[in-house]
Amino acid sequence: MIKKFLIRIIKLYQKYISPMKRTKCPYIPTCSQYGLEAIEKYGALKGGLLAVWRILRCNPFSHGGYDPVP
Repeated sequence: MIKKFLIRIIKLYQKYISPMKRTKCPYIPTCSQYGLEAIEKYGALKGGLLAVWRILRCNPFSHGGYDPVP
């Protein structure tokens, strides 16, 4: 139930908010896609924590690059 809610929130973000942003995520896959994959693979708790950790690492000082879900 929580897993489906988080996935829906991320998909809404990808559809409506992300296209309006000027800056792009320096990581591949993007942070939102990483979050989707992590939550689908590990569930709401562990996947959510992985997604939050990824978002915290995504900043202007980050080099970015390829960083798949473990």
